[in-house]
Amino acid sequence: MSSTIILQGFGLGLSMIIPIGAQNAFVLNQGIRRQHHVATATICFLCDMGLILLGIFGGGAMLASNETLLSVVTLGGVAFLLTYAYQSLRRVFKEESEDINVGKANAQKGLMAVVLGALAVTVLNPHVYLDTVVVLGSIGGQFQSAERTAFAIGTVLASFVWFYGIALGAAKMSPVLSRPRVRQVIDVLVAGMMIYVAFLLMQKWIGSF
Repeated sequence: MSSTIILQGFGLGLSMIIPIGAQNAFVLNQGIRRQHHVATATICFLCDMGLILLGIFGGGAMLASNETLLSVVTLGGVAFLLTYAYQSLRRVFKEESEDINVGKANAQKGLMAVVLGALAVTVLNPHVYLDTVVVLGSIGGQFQSAERTAFAIGTVLASFVWFYGIALGAAKMSPVLSRPRVRQVIDVLVAGMMIYVAFLLMQKWIGSF
């Protein structure tokens, strides 16, 4: 098994996973609150692993070849990202007292609510399918047998390192990241990133005609 292919898969995997704003924002927020953040990272990782393997071992070509389905997924992804960006920006302009109350309410959420939230930002986020199933699947599908397996290992490892990294890192830095002004900056950055990714998705969709 080629270590070069594994590293290639790892690098490409990170480049695809990092821009998925809704997932990352949710994991980051759970880490900042230190609220079931390991469970959140685990759910996102397992879902991504399943989609990555599905794409690399056949599903990516099927989705990419269906123009109608691909258009639905792309436009759905744009709508999802813009909605999440709007919610992030709305939090920025809330009164500080409201932010504190929201934080207290979120702290009372049980594991089931967190699990459902993690599933929502993954399964209901078309951008996840585009990057994992279509892009990584199309690239991985070009490899033969053992090389394809090596590529899959690299991409799955990237997902593992990224999600657990931001969950545990955010939890460790929670005293700093949970400050109201810092959270406002994070929300602005998250919103900007998702608007940018939505623009890129829309541009790619228009260019396909």
